[in-house]
Amino acid sequence: MKIGMIGLGKMGLNLALNMVDHNIEVFGYDAYLKLDVKNENKDIVYKESLKEVVDALTPPRIIWVMVPAGVPTTMVIDELMTLVDKKDIIMDGGNTRYTESIERAKKLKEKDIFFLDVGTSGGQGGARNGACMMIGGEKEAYDIVKPLFLAIAKENGFDYMGESGSGHFVKMVHNGIEYGMMQAIGEGFDLLEASPFDLDYKKVSKVWANGSIIEGLLMDMVQSAMNKDPKLSTIIGRVDDSGEGQWTVEEALKFKVSIPVIAQSLFSRYKSKDDHKFSEKVVAAMRNEFGGHKVYKK
Repeated sequence: MKIGMIGLGKMGLNLALNMVDHNIEVFGYDAYLKLDVKNENKDIVYKESLKEVVDALTPPRIIWVMVPAGVPTTMVIDELMTLVDKKDIIMDGGNTRYTESIERAKKLKEKDIFFLDVGTSGGQGGARNGACMMIGGEKEAYDIVKPLFLAIAKENGFDYMGESGSGHFVKMVHNGIEYGMMQAIGEGFDLLEASPFDLDYKKVSKVWANGSIIEGLLMDMVQSAMNKDPKLSTIIGRVDDSGEGQWTVEEALKFKVSIPVIAQSLFSRYKSKDDHKFSEKVVAAMRNEFGGHKVYKK
């Protein structure tokens, strides 16, 4: 099997190496490829343009796009659309909003080009050693690509979700759930930190990561981080978001589904980036006005 991999960043490169491990020939392209990456990973056949990748593959071509969602993905797929043939398969493994994938699939179908939206989870380790994948699109295209998923996914870690957009929709909700789980773990450690006990978080995270109800990949990552820096003293508590938490909340509002934990975890991320804390200033001012409570000033 031959695959074109567009985008050799943290996820794309690890997926490509995973494919190589399974005797899949990978033709890779990344406009911003670093020389050291190329020198250290010589089993990938590097190309200098999208056209070179397309020309290296034989129909029906399978091309996996793994670039940032939004404009970069649109630019890549729009160019690929002019280069591939009918019945070729373009897959988007990034965190694209599912509504964009629905429209993209319609656009490609007009040209008789298959499109699969592949929600990809598991982080860099999963991409390298066994990813989790949620796939939407035409079943005919999925059946053609299924041997690839069987090779590089974790056992039972992939399946066909349904029509175009469903893969990215399921991945969006997955990421919303992830927000809530991460927030709960963070709040738990916050309470441990405030306790009267001199706790060793390397030990706590080790125990919680082995046999507890809350064990799992996220707790494994906590353990890894604590082993490197037991008090996380080098990290600033500012949490960015990829946009999928916001999309999940927006879809919940649209469908009138209550998801308070996910919504609050998203708002907590926003608050972590608030250096001005104006709302807290307003609350402090009100307490001072009605009750003469103390106000802390610069």
